[in-house]
Amino acid sequence: MKENVIIRMFSVQYENDERTESELLTEGFFRKKGNLVNISYSDTEATGFEGSETSVTVRKDEYASIIRKGTSNSNLILEKDKKHHCYYSTPFGGMNIGIFTHAIRNELTDDGGTLYMKYTVDINSAFVSDNEIELTITPKI
Repeated sequence: MKENVIIRMFSVQYENDERTESELLTEGFFRKKGNLVNISYSDTEATGFEGSETSVTVRKDEYASIIRKGTSNSNLILEKDKKHHCYYSTPFGGMNIGIFTHAIRNELTDDGGTLYMKYTVDINSAFVSDNEIELTITPKI
């Protein structure tokens, strides 16, 4: 069953010696069916991708995909201890990037919970940033 939820997105990006944190609260949808979880929300000006829809699909602690469709399109694949080459679109243009996933921690239950992902981004094998994203899902009351 698809449920209306509140999504708290907390992210940390490490680039060179600089640490950048961001936090965002938004409404979205949550569905858990067997080993698969789907989280979706509409992007806003706050995410930098206004006019797009983002869908996060997770399988256990092994695999996650982050698909964005609309004014900006991207398809990021995160698979623990593996590197994937993915297309990433921004309002300024698109590019192919490498994503190496260090960790996926899926603590989502039927009632919500937390999803944590840690990964490294590179372009042409040149380091861009280390990233951590934590999504906390709570039922909308």
